[in-house]
Amino acid sequence: MPDGGFAEIYNPQKVLDDPSFRVLGPNETPSPHANIAAFYNPGHEIHLVEKPRPKPGPGQVLIHVRATGICGSDVHFWKHGRIGDSMVVTDECGSGHESAGEVVEVGEGVTQWKAGDRVAIEAGVPCSKPSCDYCRIGRYNACPDVVFFSTPPFHGTLTRWHLHPAEWLHRLPDSVSFEEGALCEPLAVALAGIERSGLRLGDSTLICGAGPIGLVSLLSARAAGAEPIVITDLFQSRLDFAKKLVPGVRTVLIEHGSIPKESAEKIKAVAEGPIKLALECSGVESSIHTAIHSAQFGGKVFIIGVGKNEQMFPFMHLSANEIDVSFQYRYANQYPKAIRLVAGGLINVTPLVTHRFKLEDAVSAFYVAADPTQGAIKVQIHD
Repeated sequence: MPDGGFAEIYNPQKVLDDPSFRVLGPNETPSPHANIAAFYNPGHEIHLVEKPRPKPGPGQVLIHVRATGICGSDVHFWKHGRIGDSMVVTDECGSGHESAGEVVEVGEGVTQWKAGDRVAIEAGVPCSKPSCDYCRIGRYNACPDVVFFSTPPFHGTLTRWHLHPAEWLHRLPDSVSFEEGALCEPLAVALAGIERSGLRLGDSTLICGAGPIGLVSLLSARAAGAEPIVITDLFQSRLDFAKKLVPGVRTVLIEHGSIPKESAEKIKAVAEGPIKLALECSGVESSIHTAIHSAQFGGKVFIIGVGKNEQMFPFMHLSANEIDVSFQYRYANQYPKAIRLVAGGLINVTPLVTHRFKLEDAVSAFYVAADPTQGAIKVQIHD
């Protein structure tokens, strides 16, 4: 666990050791006033818990969380217990980091927020110390002492009452719903990719994967002026969804077990030429190979997706064609932009939410999010 600062303030053990903390039984109905949350554990269980309602200290804000989306990483922590070697579920851990809500109470010294204010919650809280090079230069997603809610061991924001530092909340305009505010988190991921990849007006763009991040990247790429845009997926239903979302997008269905070079030829045929920029949103090795073989000389493959720890790339093809490969880790400085784009009508994220559940039904929501046959794009939990 990171040392000092926010890591100590949000020490997850304090919640687990509190006498009021308990795991609810499968058929137990929680109290309507209890601070309930969805937790996973090393036994790959997902369940509701009751935990203490926190009191805001100096610089803190207590939020009634009104909407939270289930991310693929939440499902992965539940099902697999880890992402890489540094993010491992070792105890009961609260889920959720795509959230928006309403200010309930503020702590000492907080002047920018008051009860009733509507906010989006930026879940990654860096140390913000002048001694931290990454925080000082604005690349705070690399802060070694970051507290990222829902990444083990820190408990997430899928709860009724959440305590958060005042400076890491973002005001929602009246025109932006809690649902849209929660969707600003995956939108921030996509916007970081658009910014770091250098996408420019008129760039031919490939998006690999039509899951939630691929689809929000599609919306972002269209808003940024990419043309043509091709999107791929293994499921026709997701490509159909992409087509409804952005009617001008061109789609390519990838067959299971297909050869990446052959899939790349299909993509280039649909795009009417090789691709300048590929946004790879799946993290799957074969999909990355497809993106590489779709790219033009001097093109770029920008990898947003997360995948297995070690992968093989076609090194000499990349070298002989001067194809750049870049990566992304979370995001920084994207939330204000995301909110402006949603409020201004340039990006409409609302259609991404296909399933909605009450907080009391969060366990059922996780099972729907984890089951591809349910056809879920984004599952949200409302309270």
